[in-house]
Amino acid sequence: MSELLEITMIVSFGASWPLNVMKSWRARTAKGKSLAFLCLIFFGYIAGIASKFTNAAYMASFSSKWYVLFFYILNLIMVGLDLILYFRNKAIDRANERQTQ
Repeated sequence: MSELLEITMIVSFGASWPLNVMKSWRARTAKGKSLAFLCLIFFGYIAGIASKFTNAAYMASFSSKWYVLFFYILNLIMVGLDLILYFRNKAIDRANERQTQ
C-alpha cells in the first residue's frame, strides 16, 4: 500500500512538469521562475532516487517494484529540462534587454 501511495504522490507531482516545461518553452522568458526552487526540486528527486538504491528492502524486490524508481527518474528528467529552459530563457532575456537599451 505504501508503494501505491508513493506512486500517487510522484505521479501527482510529475503531472505538472510536462505542462511547466511547455510553458517555459513557449514563454521564452525566465521571469517568474525561481532557479533556487528548480534546483531544490531537482536535488530532492536525486535524493529520492538515492534512497531507493540504498534501501535494501526495495532493492530486494526491485524486479516487481521498478516502476517506483521509473517515476522518480521521469520527474527528474522533466525538472532537468525545465532547468535547461531556465538558462535558455535567461539568455533570451539578456539579449532582449541589450536590444532595448
